[in-house]
Amino acid sequence: MRVDKYLWCIRYYKTRTIATTACKKGHVKVNGDVVKPSREVYPQDIIELRKDQINYKLKVNDIPDSRIGAKLVDIYRTDTTPKDQFEAQELLKYSKDYYRKKGVGRPTKKDRRDIDDFTNENE
Repeated sequence: MRVDKYLWCIRYYKTRTIATTACKKGHVKVNGDVVKPSREVYPQDIIELRKDQINYKLKVNDIPDSRIGAKLVDIYRTDTTPKDQFEAQELLKYSKDYYRKKGVGRPTKKDRRDIDDFTNENE
């Protein structure tokens, strides 16, 4: 099975077009080599892919006939992604805690309400 179709079948990408684009951009490696979308995938291959700033590492257990349900994904792949990849993603979420730079433009309606609540608490 083609690598882009495999990644779509095991639900790593929402559409096959997105999976193909990821392969073309070099975000997908099979056994350490950057691959084209048409590269065939076989059981026991190791797939590395970068998605949402996380480097996933998968081992192909079996090839599905078509797109499968989310509950059946573990039959066809083994996820060996290191846990520190997910921890780095959590830290990235916390670093983006404030949604707007201080002093840029007028306060939004949410900002104004927060300011009003803050000043009413002090009174």
